[in-house]
Amino acid sequence: MKIMVEQSAARWYIREMDLSDGDHLRIFVRLGGSGSVQPGYSLGIMKDEPREPGLHQVVEGITFFMEADNLWYLEERDLQITFNEQEDDIWMDLV
Repeated sequence: MKIMVEQSAARWYIREMDLSDGDHLRIFVRLGGSGSVQPGYSLGIMKDEPREPGLHQVVEGITFFMEADNLWYLEERDLQITFNEQEDDIWMDLV
């Protein structure tokens, strides 16, 4: 399992969330939404400091991470975060 963040996706987050070099973004499991793997759950993202990161990747100076206690959501898959230019939005897919 790993997190794979496209550079264009990282730049989108930097722009939209006014991030600075060295900031951390936590990807977390939340109740509700349209999760494709676990019915009734989806992924959220917020600026936060890691406590027990299970996965992480640094892109454009930003550390994207998922805490160890949320890894169950991935079901041993990789999390791919991409930027959709047409919709000016982010897609999170498990591959």
